[in-house]
Amino acid sequence: MDLVVEIDPVELGFDPARLGRIDRRLQRYVDEGLLPGWMVVVARDGELAHVSMSGHRDVEAGLPVTADTVWRIYSMTKPITTVAALSLWEEGAFELNDPVHRYLPEFRDTRVWRSGSVNAPVTDPTTETMRVWHLMSHMSGLTYGFLWAHPVDELYRRAGFEWGTPSGLDLAGVTERLASLPLLFQPGREWNYSMATDVLGRLVEVVAGAPLDQALRDRVLDPLGMSETAFHAGPAQLDRLAALYAPHPETKRIVRFDAMGDAARRPPDAFLGGGGLVSTAGDYLRFAEMLRRGGELDGVRILSPRTVEYLASNHLPGDTDLSTIGRPLFAETTFDGVGFGLGVSVTIDPVAAKVPGSPGDFGWGGAASTWFMVDPVEDLTVMLFTQLLPSSTHPLRSQMKQLVHQALVD
Repeated sequence: MDLVVEIDPVELGFDPARLGRIDRRLQRYVDEGLLPGWMVVVARDGELAHVSMSGHRDVEAGLPVTADTVWRIYSMTKPITTVAALSLWEEGAFELNDPVHRYLPEFRDTRVWRSGSVNAPVTDPTTETMRVWHLMSHMSGLTYGFLWAHPVDELYRRAGFEWGTPSGLDLAGVTERLASLPLLFQPGREWNYSMATDVLGRLVEVVAGAPLDQALRDRVLDPLGMSETAFHAGPAQLDRLAALYAPHPETKRIVRFDAMGDAARRPPDAFLGGGGLVSTAGDYLRFAEMLRRGGELDGVRILSPRTVEYLASNHLPGDTDLSTIGRPLFAETTFDGVGFGLGVSVTIDPVAAKVPGSPGDFGWGGAASTWFMVDPVEDLTVMLFTQLLPSSTHPLRSQMKQLVHQALVD
């Protein structure tokens, strides 16, 4: 999608001077050495209101951020995988209440952590069945090794799961290894950010009868014309691939992180539906706009409008928020006033969240501080791209919502 603003933002209800505050705030991060560079896209009613960028995609090489910069989107892969799964669901390939073990038998006899230590864990059998919707909503009992919050996280790290997967394992091998580890809790009892979408990606492979990269291409990427989105940067993209950075532990100034960033330069062992894709702003805008338009873009329908509405509904039991049912750990969203749908967080109460927005706005972010949001009430699509890991380093997402909403005057 071309990223050229062709309409006066005033016609879209924005104050152009106030939109400029977005750029000035983000530029401060660059000037202070806290971000390498950034790109922002704000659209309303399908029209671009504001596109801006600054800084570098590669600081050391002096290469600036450009409209076609290729970014590691990490967990912004999750909504794409979920949409692919829901396209299969729309065909009747499975039901959301189906047991996961119907498609992935390795999950039939999973066990749940009770007590003990990483060297001598005490576990119980599952009394609740892990279901497909638990994978989509992070209520499966799975976790992430990088959370460093529970002995099960340590078991993940020992098994080769921290910021990556065990070397040599494809996605089938990854899910088999995960199924051998204990769950944090009985499925459906709590919310915990996890590798659930990676397991969902394996379920997509089984149901679709194709590797996940092909299934995503067939069901989402190719129909939407997302030719720059893939599980690694291709030869034509390598010179446009942004470098990855991390904050210095004391000063927070950026430090190049090639040890992790270079993974995007080669095909992965496992296609991770929870965090494996690279993309461009133009490509991801097509995906986000498809969701804003109720599942269709440029005459191509990916999902039914009712499915998108269902995806963006709060699926947490009792219509509660993440603070009530979620473990108070890292996630790519705030917890107060925020629920969770299928693959995306959903704002329930902006006042409780203390971040401006609309009830029902939804989106997700990635580990390198990328983020997108769709607001059906205001007909907004907002995206931020940068490459700083972890995303918890700066409050970029809440500031983006704050700055976009203060620029809306009509």
